[in-house]
Amino acid sequence: MAWATVFPDGRFLFCGRVFRCALGRTGVSTEKREGDGATPAGALVLRRLLWRADRLERPLAVVPAAPLSPAAGWCDDPGDAAYNTEIRLPHSASHERLWREDALYDLVGVLGWNDAPPVPGRGSAIFLHVAAPGHTPTAGCVALAVPDLLAVLAEGLAGLRVLPP
Repeated sequence: MAWATVFPDGRFLFCGRVFRCALGRTGVSTEKREGDGATPAGALVLRRLLWRADRLERPLAVVPAAPLSPAAGWCDDPGDAAYNTEIRLPHSASHERLWREDALYDLVGVLGWNDAPPVPGRGSAIFLHVAAPGHTPTAGCVALAVPDLLAVLAEGLAGLRVLPP
């Protein structure tokens, strides 16, 4: 198992190879807050992997993996008891749907950010996922092209060291 280093300029260094990644629309922050659009700086352990089994075969990974269901969601409401955890939809509080029409969440690596335990308002739903065309910015996640994401997962990705600006 190995760690990747993520640079604020969108470089993702893993096992001697450099990949292009997308980061949050406001860059990298050492003061991550809910809704700020920033990718948090720090050591983010890859906790587990979720994938769309209707679109992809089970990816190789050294972390636990489970297929997504159409009812999969992630609570992003700092006032809810389920803040920054996976939930089943429908859910009354603010949340993100993980089963998406686009391909961004066809592979979702759940990163260890603000989860032990979650602190309301410190940020939620920080994932390693599929990059949008052109590697456009994310809402705070780290995103790679599908072939790159599959390669780093298969090579034993354990987590990310996101460097501060």
